[in-house]
Amino acid sequence: MWRILSWLKEPFGQAVALLVGSFLFFKYGIPLFPGSAPVPNSVVLQYTLIALVGILIFVSENEKRWVRFKQPIRATLVDDDKRRLRGVLLAVVPLAVGLVTFNFARPSVGATAGLRAVHPSPPSEIDFQGRTLRIQGLSNPLRERGSMEEHYATGMRIYYQNCLPCHGDLLDGQGHFADGLNPTPLAFDGAGTIDQLEESFLFWRIAKGGPGLPPEGTPWNSAMPIWEDFLTEDEIWAVIIFLYEQSGLEPRTWEVEGAEGAGGER
Repeated sequence: MWRILSWLKEPFGQAVALLVGSFLFFKYGIPLFPGSAPVPNSVVLQYTLIALVGILIFVSENEKRWVRFKQPIRATLVDDDKRRLRGVLLAVVPLAVGLVTFNFARPSVGATAGLRAVHPSPPSEIDFQGRTLRIQGLSNPLRERGSMEEHYATGMRIYYQNCLPCHGDLLDGQGHFADGLNPTPLAFDGAGTIDQLEESFLFWRIAKGGPGLPPEGTPWNSAMPIWEDFLTEDEIWAVIIFLYEQSGLEPRTWEVEGAEGAGGER
């Protein structure tokens, strides 16, 4: 006990005690505070490294303390009577570093926190630019009014101004920014893509973007922005028309309940 107390009187012992105490506080002390959550290991490591920098500044603040701090280190590395200790450290330190690196790098095989879906179900209604839109059963209003040629031209302009950098000139999801995004942008140019979706689904996803995804949409957190902040309702419907016309696909439709042969959505 006295030997430990005398060791703590030395700058090196104080530094080690402060470093270990800092790690224990960040790892186990912070979560004890009301309303606090467990601190991720990566954050604990960052905080501990910051504490180490502060401790080194403290022990090197004056020359006398710095010399006393270095004495145990020099003795371990140079003195003949410390050869056995040097051999132990030579084996233990690389092993400890390897174990820590392995624990950080190994992939996790734990169960997911919840069910996940690449195309999560849309909500029954959304708030769009200050008013409520019912998504379920909603059809594209531009198909019932105006000129399809004009809607197509409007949608093409909007697509090439806003969507091309991610979704690509050929609607293949290979735009200029595609390689920097994870997940990669959706392709619209083949069967099994937007032909499996109602136009109202596309309206919801475009309007609300990645931030509008429900929890089951993770970890496929789309980088798409909230386009209702930049586009009008008709502009979003127009770009949807462009996507289907340009890709040569037909949107999935809502069936009228009770209609002859109706079995839900086609």
